Amino acid sequence: MANALAAETSPYLRQHAENPVDWLPWGPVALARAREQDKPLLVSIGYSSCHWCHVMERESFEDARIAELMNESFVCVKVDREERPDVDAIYMEAVQGMTGRGGWPLNVFLTPEQLPFYGGTYFPPDARQGMPSWSQVLQAIAESWSENREQIRAGGEGIRERLSGGALLRPSDEPIHESSLQAAVTRLSEAFDARNGGFGGAPKFPQASVIEFLLLRGERTMALSTLTAMATGGIHDILGGGFARYSVDDTWTVPHFEKMLYDNALLARAYLHGWQASEDERLLEVVRDTLDWTLREMRGPEGGFYSALDADSEGVEGRYYVWTVGELREALGADADAAVSWLGVSEQGNFLDPHHPQPGQNVLQDRGPRPAEDVRERIRSRLLDVREARVRPALDDKRLTSWNALMISALADAGATLNERRYLDAAVACAEFLLAELREESGHLLRSYNDGRAKIDAYLEDHAFLLEALLVLFEATCEERWLDRARWVAGEMITRFADPEHGGFFSTSSDGEALIARRKDLDDSPIPSGASSAAMGLLRLAQLTGETDYERHAVSVLRLLHEIAPRHPAAFGHLLQAIHWYLVPARPIACEVPGGWAPLATESTGSGRAPTGSPAPGSRPTPDA
Repeated sequence: MANALAAETSPYLRQHAENPVDWLPWGPVALARAREQDKPLLVSIGYSSCHWCHVMERESFEDARIAELMNESFVCVKVDREERPDVDAIYMEAVQGMTGRGGWPLNVFLTPEQLPFYGGTYFPPDARQGMPSWSQVLQAIAESWSENREQIRAGGEGIRERLSGGALLRPSDEPIHESSLQAAVTRLSEAFDARNGGFGGAPKFPQASVIEFLLLRGERTMALSTLTAMATGGIHDILGGGFARYSVDDTWTVPHFEKMLYDNALLARAYLHGWQASEDERLLEVVRDTLDWTLREMRGPEGGFYSALDADSEGVEGRYYVWTVGELREALGADADAAVSWLGVSEQGNFLDPHHPQPGQNVLQDRGPRPAEDVRERIRSRLLDVREARVRPALDDKRLTSWNALMISALADAGATLNERRYLDAAVACAEFLLAELREESGHLLRSYNDGRAKIDAYLEDHAFLLEALLVLFEATCEERWLDRARWVAGEMITRFADPEHGGFFSTSSDGEALIARRKDLDDSPIPSGASSAAMGLLRLAQLTGETDYERHAVSVLRLLHEIAPRHPAAFGHLLQAIHWYLVPARPIACEVPGGWAPLATESTGSGRAPTGSPAPGSRPTPDA
């Protein structure tokens, strides 16, 4: 018999609808039940393409005996972290503070007042390698609550203030200097992997915002070598296009195979700008194959974009993507030798799933001698046909406002720059979908859409990413309606999220659901923070409209972070871009409108790449550009 998650629109929550656990979604029903029964909340947070979330579900949440322990002593709540980043951020910080570690699945125990008192990530069904079993954890927490609940409550109160994130920061009166941006570049160079590209060691994440910052500063070597290394490694799907979430090694060879919409939106733009800076046609190939994959596999019928593809198929991570030499030879015949050499495969293989070891499995790479273009295309086409016959990874088909906005920016930028009408048309259709379907009757934006239903109040990142997207769309099309809608989004964002006392923006709205803390989430990893994006969008809107109030709110974000960000540049790539835009004079680009030419896009004169969105249809540089 299905539990309450069967009525949800989140694919992740619905994955757990048949569990014997009496799961509830986060909300008033679960919170009221915990208060009425004076039971702890057991909040389990994950997302649909999370490999270890699937593992813990199979091992523990589908086990009737374990489910009985959970149901007896706790009010069990499932949270999709992608729908509820506010809940996830609070309790991730709590667990990291308790254990020094974080990740998903995130399992945290709360008092009925929502205060965390114990948590962790993955727990095995049986004790091993120093980890207690999930059953042992459940029994220990239930016993502790029975005997010491008032002491637990008292201890939880002390943690509340520490969960506010950047809301505890106060603005700096120190001047914002361009020298701080050079200091950030220097710190990045110290962490740069000159051999393999990227920053630091394994696991390696594609830090698109950092790459964009380096390109904006004209620092091409680190940016372009990282783009090239990722494009030729296994993290890039050379057959179907697009990028996996991250690389488990330091050479970009073996990915964690899930594909996220946000990574591919951010990377498509980074590769576009890398191509503009270098004229390297291989980078342009990546732009096209990433956006083409998105349009082919991730686009819904209404024009919105799905969230993710799973890492697993048939319960095995990467099974859909990996190949043995024998499989390649069977598929390719006379082209097999060229493919084996080009795609970096071997009889020994370069990938071994520790849970399902099958020697000889290979992640394909683009690092060997390239065959002629017609041979490459023949190899790709044949291998894609074979791959399509395999069991596909699961699709998370919910549409999120913020992630769709990132894809609008990528498509509009590429459409204008490359004069590709289909990219621009897709960006327009997606923007029209968001503005029509992800607004409630009051006009406020909503976060998530699936099965014809939109739900959940939008967060700061939804507003900020959409503001940036609408400005890119305005630059790309010269249609004034996008500027009008950008101003509406900016007004909503300032009214409902700005902090009038200390500056910057809260991550949740003033009229939204009250949690135990109202946070300011600040770091730009893996995606830009709402605060950084708000600063960037408002600075650009101020340049386009001449309205200084937009700049005042943008600068209030910079004043909270301009001393911190250069010391930790890998965590603040988008914020550093906003500081650059604030400090470095911009040049205007004009758009043809009825009656003459009007200011349109702006591009920082320190940039190492061509203007964003240029050349746009119907636009040209102004005489003094």
